[in-house]
Amino acid sequence: MRAADLATHGRRAVVELREKIVNGELAGGTRLFEVSLAEALDISRTPVREALSRLAEEGLLDRLPNGGFTVRRFGYGDVVDAIELRGVMEGTAARLAAERGADTRALEEIEETVQQLDRCFGVRVDDVDFDRYSDLNEVFHRQLAALCASTVVLREVERASALPFASPSAFLPNKLDVATFRRSLRSAQDQHRTLVEAIAAREGARAEAIAREHAQIAKRNLEYIFRENRALLGKIPGLALIHC
Repeated sequence: MRAADLATHGRRAVVELREKIVNGELAGGTRLFEVSLAEALDISRTPVREALSRLAEEGLLDRLPNGGFTVRRFGYGDVVDAIELRGVMEGTAARLAAERGADTRALEEIEETVQQLDRCFGVRVDDVDFDRYSDLNEVFHRQLAALCASTVVLREVERASALPFASPSAFLPNKLDVATFRRSLRSAQDQHRTLVEAIAAREGARAEAIAREHAQIAKRNLEYIFRENRALLGKIPGLALIHC
């Protein structure tokens, strides 16, 4: 098989296996076998092996001492820790961007993203273009991570955001009719705006504090799900992985 074909099959294997894990089709503790997965995906074992290694690096799989992989089991505390870690890393990125001085063009681009996010909201509290907001929110957080111009920090932010329930858009409501989530979007957007203002003003400590507080919105939404609306566990990406 050509190298290009292997790469294509490897990417497909990563995407399909990740989706099966995130939606709970492959439950926590499930032992994964290269042969059966290769047959199910109709590809060779080599791209499957590479996909399993990639998913282990993302934290979705555990490597077994004698070889092979199992789907990782997560507890409530793991999710909280993952969200906290993302906040710490994004806070570091924001502080360094402010202290070092962000590139003018990069700062203009993230300011434009904030303006586009503003336009996602209507007059009513629940009047939000969810799909557009979700896309732009991902853009904003990528721009934020890159703003300090550190490949080391960028890599660690990406690593901290890799788990589906720790990503910046994990608890966006999309098609879920959840008033608590809808209200959180406006608070999140206010923080987007003040965070960029702090970076532009070279206020490192303030920028870091806002970024870390920003991650707490996801934590509060998580608490809402577990305490008041556990029916949402199967509807939020990655929460099917949690055992508690």
